[in-house]
Amino acid sequence: MVIVVLFVTHWMTSVFLQSFFQHRYAAHRMYTVSPRVERVLHLLTYLVQGPSFLSPRGYAILHREHHAFSDTERDPHSPAFFSSALKMMLHTKHRYDAYAYHREEPEPRFLGGFPEWPLIDDRLRASWLMRIGWGALYSVPYFLFATHWWLWMLLPLQWVMGPIHGAIVNWAGHKYGYQNFDNGDRSRNTLVVDVLTMGELFQNNHHKFGMSPNFAARWFEVDPTWQVMRLLARVGIIEIATTQRARYPEPHAQAA
Repeated sequence: MVIVVLFVTHWMTSVFLQSFFQHRYAAHRMYTVSPRVERVLHLLTYLVQGPSFLSPRGYAILHREHHAFSDTERDPHSPAFFSSALKMMLHTKHRYDAYAYHREEPEPRFLGGFPEWPLIDDRLRASWLMRIGWGALYSVPYFLFATHWWLWMLLPLQWVMGPIHGAIVNWAGHKYGYQNFDNGDRSRNTLVVDVLTMGELFQNNHHKFGMSPNFAARWFEVDPTWQVMRLLARVGIIEIATTQRARYPEPHAQAA
């Protein structure tokens, strides 16, 4: 029971920070924070996501390309062009690595506005010593509290939790569910499992209103990350962009 609680807690906090920091802040700037709070969020995201931490730079560029080229051959992760989620995510990893490690540069319109901290994004994230250390640390609770062999099957999932979240959202969000809007792509709202991704599976809504911090659009849809954002805004930790435009303009707007 302890292991299951730890796994679920890690899953939910990890996917929340991916949605809140890497997606809604780094990629879209749906809210603003002070430089000190940005550093705290950056560090917290790394500490929670551990070995599967995604560079805000690589994430933001890839996500902006996804919006600009949704479900076309230039989309970095559309299930329309892959026979399995695994093949799609291997391709996505290749594109992500190119930008995260500065091996390639994207079109200028996809640059800027994302937080950068070389200590975390370049040195700690890329260090195999740190990755092994995180893996060893995650193993400790299993040695102490795992009461059945099958619980150990959860451990490797924690090592690659970030890519798993990405695979679920990018595959299911453009393949299964319903559409509120005709966006000219295959984006879907996968409501039945959206609670597991903290609002990220309202893909159809998000592609319609790319700069809206609330991914829910209908009365029965609830975006958990947006509810947390409202609370943080109320206590003055973040300031939600009232114009629903970021420092980085939405890719569709620049492509016109």
